[in-house]
Amino acid sequence: MIEIKTPEQIAHMRAAGLVVARALRVLAEAVRPGITTADLDALAEREIRSAGAVPSFLGYLGYPATICTSVNEEVVHGIPGARRLHAGDIISIDCGAIVDGWHGDAAVTVGVGEIAPEHERLLAVTETALWRGLACASPGRRLSDISHAVEQSARTAGRYGVIREYVGHGIGTAMHMDPPVPNYGPPGRGPRLTAGMALAVEPMVVLGSRQTAEQQDGWTVVTVDGSWAAHFEHTVAITPEGPWVLTAEDGGRSRLPDVPNEHEVGSDAAR
Repeated sequence: MIEIKTPEQIAHMRAAGLVVARALRVLAEAVRPGITTADLDALAEREIRSAGAVPSFLGYLGYPATICTSVNEEVVHGIPGARRLHAGDIISIDCGAIVDGWHGDAAVTVGVGEIAPEHERLLAVTETALWRGLACASPGRRLSDISHAVEQSARTAGRYGVIREYVGHGIGTAMHMDPPVPNYGPPGRGPRLTAGMALAVEPMVVLGSRQTAEQQDGWTVVTVDGSWAAHFEHTVAITPEGPWVLTAEDGGRSRLPDVPNEHEVGSDAAR
C-alpha cells in the first residue's frame, strides 16, 4: 500500500532530508587517506543527533551502525569498522535520519584523494542516472518511467552494469515502504505517480558484471568479479508542481529545471 502524504507531512520529510544532506556533505568533506570507516560512522552519528534527529539505520533489522560505508568493489550495505581508506579508493556513504517520525534517505559516492579517470567517470555516470530518474518523478507519470530513465542513462554512457537485486523504495513513516523502485525496465508501467508520494531513488552502477554476492557478515554486498561500484541516492517528493528532492540542500534546483519553490510545498512547517 503506497503512503500518500499531506504537504505538511512532506515538509516534515524535508526536515529529515536536510539533516541527511548536511550530514553527507560533512562526511564527504571528511573523506581522506587514513581515515577509518568507523571514524566516518562516529562523525555521522554526531551530526545527525546534534540536529535533533535519530539515525535511521542504527539497529534497523539488527544493523550495527549509523551509515553504510561501501568501498571499491563493495556495492552497498558495507559496515563501518577498522578499515582505513587509501588514496585512489572510492567510498559510497548511505545515510538516513528520522525527524518527528519521518524519514530521509540518501547516498553519495566520493573519491579518496585523486582517483583514476575510469572511476571518476563511473561516479559521474551513476549520479547522472540518478538525476535522470528524479526528473521523471512528476504527477501523471508511471513508476517505471523513473526506472527506465535510470537504466537508459547508464546504458548509453558505456558498458556499465546496472545492479538489479537492490532497488529504491517508497519512504515516509518508515524507511522502506511500497512501492519498490527498480533501476531498470521498460517505461509506462507500475503505479501512476501522484502528488504526496515520496520515493528513494538509488541507482548502483558497476564497471563490470552486475552479478553480486552477500558477504558472511550478512550485510555487505560485493561484485562477484571484483569490479568497482558507485551508489547515489536521493529522496524525492512528488508534488503538484513537480519533483522536490528532499535530500538535496537546494531541493534539486541546480539539476532539475522545474523544481518547485519551497514555499509552494509547505516549507514553513519544515523550518
